[in-house]
Amino acid sequence: MTLRRLPLLLVFVVVTAHAADEVPKHPLLNDTFRLSLGGFYADSTTQARLGSSTGGAGVDVNFEDALGLEERKWIGEASMYWRISERWRVDLDYFNLDRKASRPLAADISWGDQTFTAGTTVNSSVQISDLRAALGYSFFRRADKELGAGVGVHTLKFKAAIDAAGIGGRTESATAPLPTFAIYGAFALTDTWALALRTDWLSLDYDKYSGSIRSSAIDIVYQPFRHVAFGVGMHSLNLRLDVDNPNSKFQARVNLQGPAAFASVSF
Repeated sequence: MTLRRLPLLLVFVVVTAHAADEVPKHPLLNDTFRLSLGGFYADSTTQARLGSSTGGAGVDVNFEDALGLEERKWIGEASMYWRISERWRVDLDYFNLDRKASRPLAADISWGDQTFTAGTTVNSSVQISDLRAALGYSFFRRADKELGAGVGVHTLKFKAAIDAAGIGGRTESATAPLPTFAIYGAFALTDTWALALRTDWLSLDYDKYSGSIRSSAIDIVYQPFRHVAFGVGMHSLNLRLDVDNPNSKFQARVNLQGPAAFASVSF
């Protein structure tokens, strides 16, 4: 079963399971403020292409397979929400991924105006950070469940570099504000267990940027104490970003997916 199908199944299970039960009251649905810190063990696939200044389109470079970047790595995450009224809320999320590698090439690669031949030891790095801010409205809200929608923006920073001793190299970076539409939900299973889910997506073309972004999170939250909770889940981010600069074209494709764990405080 794919990650994108899980939210619908989980919503159905939770809603039907409590149709006739006493309504549970979980702090996830009733506290005003919640701050979570944790990590996301991401399985990463990163492809980027940097065209030459003479107009060449360049070729895709897989930074994990060709350049040796770690395919799996823990990413630090932070998130919070603030219920500013009964139905309105503000959400903030942030993560940062920084990887570096050095490896002899098995085949030639092109990056900008330079070509690195097979056998050359190449240094590479990729940095990805994402700050998400969203304003949500819960159109369905009860003591034990809520469903809502919102609008927000992912301020995504992507930086990729390839170089080799005696040859040089180039670093390319882009900071793109990507507005998104979001759907979220939360469901109390008991007074201490709850389910939370969220998905964002958008495809757009403006100014020098074009691309799409889709992110998802499905979490189980266990809150044994009044103000402290723990959780596990599955998080993912899929990004396509094209930047048409005056002297070159830059493309990036990123897929991150894996398990997450976190601790929260709320009041």
